[in-house]
Amino acid sequence: MSDNKTISSAAATVAAARLSRRSMLRAAAAVGAVGVASPFVSRRALAAGQVNLYGWAGYFNDDILKAFTDKTGIKANYTTYGTNDELLNTLRASGGSGYDIIMPTVDRVPNYVEYDLVQPLDESKVKWDGAEASAVKGSEGTGGVVGGKRYMAPSDWGTEALAFNTKEAPLKYGTASYGDLWKPEYEGKVTVRGHSGLIGLALYLQSQDKLPHPVLDMYKDEKAARANFDAILKVAVEHKKSIAQFWTNENEAQGAFRTNGCVIGQTWDSTAYQLGKDGQPVSYIAPKEGALAWMEGFCLTKGAANLTEAYEFINFFYTPETGAAFAQLTGYNATSKGAAALLPEASKKFFADAYPGDALDKLWWWPIQEAWYVAIRNEYQDRYLSA
Repeated sequence: MSDNKTISSAAATVAAARLSRRSMLRAAAAVGAVGVASPFVSRRALAAGQVNLYGWAGYFNDDILKAFTDKTGIKANYTTYGTNDELLNTLRASGGSGYDIIMPTVDRVPNYVEYDLVQPLDESKVKWDGAEASAVKGSEGTGGVVGGKRYMAPSDWGTEALAFNTKEAPLKYGTASYGDLWKPEYEGKVTVRGHSGLIGLALYLQSQDKLPHPVLDMYKDEKAARANFDAILKVAVEHKKSIAQFWTNENEAQGAFRTNGCVIGQTWDSTAYQLGKDGQPVSYIAPKEGALAWMEGFCLTKGAANLTEAYEFINFFYTPETGAAFAQLTGYNATSKGAAALLPEASKKFFADAYPGDALDKLWWWPIQEAWYVAIRNEYQDRYLSA
């Protein structure tokens, strides 16, 4: 999930080939390819140990963690965070120690490498045959491989797109747009996240030929980034009265709909998934400009003290049962091979409703976000929030 929650997405894939996770991940694979080492040869019995996991809030529950302990004899200590920036700041403060595994979005992995906070994976110790090959390949050119070394084993992918109240703000695929957020009838009833809301608006403005540079150029050149952000910020501030609540994490995004009167917003897919599961009249759809797509994965910290146990956890995740449990819990799509087939029909329906037609072909994958871009992005986000 990038802070983009980049790389927040649906709960499941449908059986039909046109809506399969495999077909979606092939699009990501086009970004780059990587040859992986041979699969982990054999699993030895481990003496009781522990692994310290620093992951996104809500990603693992007691049942998943207990299943890991029952299978391996290893205790998983799970600590949570809510944003990529929180994760990065925590690890920078500790110098890359205190945890064994972290789960950044793939586009932010180069930041951790730059600050010397993570170590390359020993690929011979990962059961790659349990992961979707297209996810492994697709993660290379988007940040999972830096300087020819692999730093991330992909765990899941999702999107950030349009969540909407089916009664008060109905949307349909093909016409649904990021521009819908700014319609007069939804004034005071919209929720977005600061920095990603600006990018959603950027994609809408680009479709209207109202940006000085293509959106992707913002990630390559500081002058293009500032020129575009100036244009984006002007429109965003003009429409700020539409915002009822800005969100920064999952709980806030859900609260916007549950208690703060929002009927439409740009959120992670998990937000709509959880609200719908709880009986709220909220659905989720990819806009015609393309849903913002992200991928996350497991990285080993520079100071990891329990490496053997960390690889055991990664390999435990790369099983159909664990992947399916993760996907059903979060609403995101696990990269564990065979997980989709084990998901309930409700999860498959959510995925099909969110990405009909050619939606998977139009996913907008978050580019690698270098440190200079993140600084500019945060500067304009702060200006937006304080306007």
